[in-house]
Amino acid sequence: MPISFHPDPQTDADTAVDAGGGPETTSPGPSAVDDAPADATDALTSRILARGDASISATTYTSETDGEQLDLADRHALRRVSGLSTELEDITEVEYRQLRLEKVVLAGIYTTGGLEDAENSLRELAALAETAGSEVLDGIMQRRAHPDPATFLGKGKAAELAEIVAETGADTVVADGELAPSQRRALEDIVKVKVIDRTALILDIFAQHAKSREGKAQVELAQLEYLLPRLRGWGESMSRQAGGRVAGGAGIGSRGPGETKIELDRRRIRTRMAKLRREIKEMAPAREAKRADRTRREVPAVAIAGYTNAGKSSLLNRLTGAGVLVENALFATLDPTVRRAETPDGREFTFADTVGFVRHLPTELVEAFRSTLEEVADADLLLHVVDASHPDPEGQIRAVRTVLGEIDGFEVPEIVVLNKADLAEPETIARLRSQVELSAVVSARTGEGIEELRELIAEHLPRPAVEIDLVVPYTRGDLVSRAHTTGEILAEEHLEHGTHLRARVDRALAAELESAAEPAAV
Repeated sequence: MPISFHPDPQTDADTAVDAGGGPETTSPGPSAVDDAPADATDALTSRILARGDASISATTYTSETDGEQLDLADRHALRRVSGLSTELEDITEVEYRQLRLEKVVLAGIYTTGGLEDAENSLRELAALAETAGSEVLDGIMQRRAHPDPATFLGKGKAAELAEIVAETGADTVVADGELAPSQRRALEDIVKVKVIDRTALILDIFAQHAKSREGKAQVELAQLEYLLPRLRGWGESMSRQAGGRVAGGAGIGSRGPGETKIELDRRRIRTRMAKLRREIKEMAPAREAKRADRTRREVPAVAIAGYTNAGKSSLLNRLTGAGVLVENALFATLDPTVRRAETPDGREFTFADTVGFVRHLPTELVEAFRSTLEEVADADLLLHVVDASHPDPEGQIRAVRTVLGEIDGFEVPEIVVLNKADLAEPETIARLRSQVELSAVVSARTGEGIEELRELIAEHLPRPAVEIDLVVPYTRGDLVSRAHTTGEILAEEHLEHGTHLRARVDRALAAELESAAEPAAV
């Protein structure tokens, strides 16, 4: 079924005031819709459907550097299937049921900016919904000065949304924003189906894609923090539990108020959250030990960060052959990956791939994944990957820098990597390069610009601090090897009694070389 989005009028002149006194846009009546040109709605539909690289398509482009992608095959084997139903026609089908795609309708408002910004946000929401395992049927947008405190949308738009849900047979409404518990409950009462918001949708995707023990713990903690203020009782779940000895039939004088079921649930959630925080804290020493080992050896670190689906994993595979999972989906990879690499002149350093960012990233996730963001804060160089083919690349850059700005003491040199150059318009690339200080244009899929990026990384990595000029005996070839691996060789000559080495190395290696070698003859 084609998606037919229902926008509000674009101009403020078309708005009216609702009964509650708040600004609410009016929708055209049936006759106005019937008389409107057919291509007006079709144009909007086509723009929403053309979600660029944020969309979920049947094709995920890979290159020879992406490896066998066995994890991707496992993930696709568990995907939900469109058109299948969980309803049993025959009891013998119980062993062969498959879960169908959830059918959703999107609802968004835009308080600032224009219709184009609102469409970009709704495109992203559609891609998020498809990543979570759903089929987007329809959508609705409204321009308001602020969300309605009762129902998020205005009363008229909420009623229109209920009609769309009934017509399409949808079972879920996804709101493009964070709903207060009261807004969610009130909107559910109107549309008569489940309502979730953008935050819950992102948390659901994270729960599906987290693989490591630490990643799963971080996601569960974020989900519980989101759930705690949104618990609600249904029937008996609000009833008081028997207090004192009344449960044993003790009768008069033994009754107490006890605990409601919802109070008990809240207490259990808080207990579980405390346990998860302890577990995440206990996982920190192992990660810090690895980082301390790299720091002790003075191995430079390069962090790869950027908007979700900008191509960070593809770029890591192209640069190192890591073979991490690559998929045309939002938040396809969550767990950080660290790989060793070398500059063209032979210096050793590491790449660290991090979790992707998104507009309005939930606060719960920022807090839960703060340990992952430490990889970025402790890096010597940041590769900020941007999807140059996206309809709003500047918005992606702002969203990433907003999250990075929340890290205390974040001052890492940045190279903006404009990825997907094979799909982007030359005018867009030129515009983006004029807005940043240091940039590189690449295509992780085709390999375009990768060598130039390697040279740029080597140029801006911190160089060893101590310059040496000495002769290393042939019996200490291990020190010469370390100088090649971790240092910068300026000149090398093989003499009768040893290797004449002129290089820049770290302080620890310089001390070992000086103790084992004789100064070179001038």
